[in-house]
Amino acid sequence: MSTVQGNTPPWMDRGEAMDKGGKRFYLVDGTILPEAILKTAWANEMLAKGEVSRVSEAVEKVGLSRSAYYKYKDGVLPFQGNGRPHILSVSLLLEHQRGILSRVLNTVAAVDGNILTINQSVPDKGLAPVLLVLDISQLSVDVPHLQGELRRLSGVRQVQLVSDESSK
Repeated sequence: MSTVQGNTPPWMDRGEAMDKGGKRFYLVDGTILPEAILKTAWANEMLAKGEVSRVSEAVEKVGLSRSAYYKYKDGVLPFQGNGRPHILSVSLLLEHQRGILSRVLNTVAAVDGNILTINQSVPDKGLAPVLLVLDISQLSVDVPHLQGELRRLSGVRQVQLVSDESSK
């Protein structure tokens, strides 16, 4: 383990930032990482998403040697944010008219929200209650903006947050 001017920083002595296997993890801005590490992360991501099926395919697409990939592959992990889920449940009351739900779904998609579940009840007195559960981890706007966009849609009578798991 390297030290600074022969002294061990206090956090190293306490074992902070270490997992059970004694590995130390750092949160580092990707813009300062060497190209080989960034390309390894990209290749790992492509493999995990199923965009490619073989390591040779992944390294070819990102322009990395197989030896560099194997050198870094187990040490490059994706950052999962703050560990909190990015799930939002939204209750809507929609007029029972053709195309309204479609406009709601298109509005969510337009701001990079991902719909996980849709539960729509049978309309009563011309109104249909709908519950959407959304993955908002890639949302391009904030939640109040999304609420406003949904409220502005013709045929949407009510928009209410049921739970926002991302803020807990």
